Amino acid sequence: MERTPAVRARGISKSFGDVLALDGVDLDVPEGQVHGLVGPNGAGKTTLLGLLLGLAVADSGTLEILGTPVGRVLAVPEGVAGFVDGPGLYPSLTARQNLAALATLRRFGPDRAREVDEALASVGLSDVADDRVRGFSLGMRQRLGLAAALITRPRVLVLDEPANGLDPAGKHHVHGVIRRLADDGVAIVLSSHRMDDLAALCSEVTILATGRVVFAGPVAKLASESGDLDYRVLTSDPATAREVATATPGLRLVTADGLQRRSEALVVRGAVQALDELVVRLVGAGVAVRELAPVVTPLEAAFLALTGIDPARDAGREEVG
Repeated sequence: MERTPAVRARGISKSFGDVLALDGVDLDVPEGQVHGLVGPNGAGKTTLLGLLLGLAVADSGTLEILGTPVGRVLAVPEGVAGFVDGPGLYPSLTARQNLAALATLRRFGPDRAREVDEALASVGLSDVADDRVRGFSLGMRQRLGLAAALITRPRVLVLDEPANGLDPAGKHHVHGVIRRLADDGVAIVLSSHRMDDLAALCSEVTILATGRVVFAGPVAKLASESGDLDYRVLTSDPATAREVATATPGLRLVTADGLQRRSEALVVRGAVQALDELVVRLVGAGVAVRELAPVVTPLEAAFLALTGIDPARDAGREEVG
């Protein structure tokens, strides 16, 4: 059964002076979907999120949110909430006071206090509800920004790096909130430079590069199109492993750590089938495989290929932005 589109953009373009930030972008997000938005710095992600939140208007193209065309005036579309470039908060107020102020502006009824407390509890901030925001960590601010969005009961939620600054427990908590919202039918557009977050949360993803869409579709399809990957192989006999890897069809030796180094690992490039053959040959040669892991995930590899980023140039980076 096809779900109702919550966000539908066609041919969206936006310029800032001589800079073309978005160039004919299409975007479809149905109700109940977590849709990832990713791209290198300067790809146009922030501009697109700003359009969805009513912080900017497109120069050309059409944008519909919840079935209503978005006009040419700066205004938050009805039913939309979220943040871009970090949530806007009052640092001198407490977490509870921040949400209470928002509830007052939105003319909430007599249950305002209860709804504020529920929003704080949903993001795990009940214990610091009466602490001033100026003392909050980055992750706590992100969670409070999410609570501020939730209190408006949005049907479309726009989040820019919602897991930024979160520890593993905090990220797990926020991921749970996002999944529950999607299960309740909320359409969520989530921008992240963390491919692991996208893989964990999103069913579909749109990749931007220089203002254009270079991929739009299911996350599973993106991963399947990653092609050959680089794998780190740690064995009991690095010298023999190097010889076996060199002789394995479909594999190419990318680098070999010096044997005097503690890691004594090889990095090979190839498809999964070639890697399977390597393992069989190593075991046959009496070499134990102690570690076998991709240098980058399949999603990250596909992202790098589609956006023209050379993974060798960016070796050592833990994140893709």
